[in-house]
Amino acid sequence: MAAITAAMVGELRAKTDAPMMECKKALTEADGDMDRAEEILRVKLGSKASKAASRIAAEGVVASHIKGSVGALVEVNCETDFVTKNDDFLKLAGDVARLVAEHNPADLAALAALPLDGKTVEEQRTTLVGRIGENMSIRRFQRFDTASKLTAYLHGTRIGVMVEFDAADEQIGKDVAMHIAAMKPVALSSEQVPADLIEKERSVARLKAEESGKPADIAEKMVEGSVQKFLKEVSLFNQTFVKNDKQTVEQMLKASNASVKAFTMYVVGEGIEKKQDDFAAEVAAQVAAAKQG
Repeated sequence: MAAITAAMVGELRAKTDAPMMECKKALTEADGDMDRAEEILRVKLGSKASKAASRIAAEGVVASHIKGSVGALVEVNCETDFVTKNDDFLKLAGDVARLVAEHNPADLAALAALPLDGKTVEEQRTTLVGRIGENMSIRRFQRFDTASKLTAYLHGTRIGVMVEFDAADEQIGKDVAMHIAAMKPVALSSEQVPADLIEKERSVARLKAEESGKPADIAEKMVEGSVQKFLKEVSLFNQTFVKNDKQTVEQMLKASNASVKAFTMYVVGEGIEKKQDDFAAEVAAQVAAAKQG
């Protein structure tokens, strides 16, 4: 049996970036053969990544990258808030945003195949999953390539906004981005609000109107009134500007001779169903099982 030295462990860690104890175990199993130990680690880390893949990743970060008139916004997920502070995880998110801006991948599969520091993005993700032990995924991205201006606003790392705009004063773009993060519009104007959201709101309003017991014609007016109110609340141009409650965003833009062409907002974990652990129920189930045993 070959002697496994600290220098050998250090060399293997430098090559693979795997945990020290994993490196020592791999070298022991490989009887000191560095190449074989590296292959063993690759298999083990890949196995860890496969096991983690079934776990829900609803935490994470939003990252942005802008260079000139090209920019990208991405959401990268993990399982716990703790990992969102990990430097390697944050670097991966930043690198992904940069790659989206630079290479314009068609979809997530094309993004995963892009080269990153000697490996593909997917290989870097898998390696990081194996090292940290949490599932991670690149959930979504949006790329901008425009003749107008771009700005981004990150509220911590959980909310990210990118805005395409025209204005002499670039602060206007930043103000709008911050407004979007705070007020969370779903579209620029009422006409652009998705039809399924409108229909959902109309259904809720109709149920409320029916419960009111009002005559049918009045109930229908109540429904349409509720829908119109909803449209104003969720469309950017109709919202009251957060820095001046005497103006709508549209009025502010007109007064400043500015315009907003498009925006994207990501909220980490939005729409992902998180696992809810009922600790009390779990303990009760274990006690009941013990009694039966």
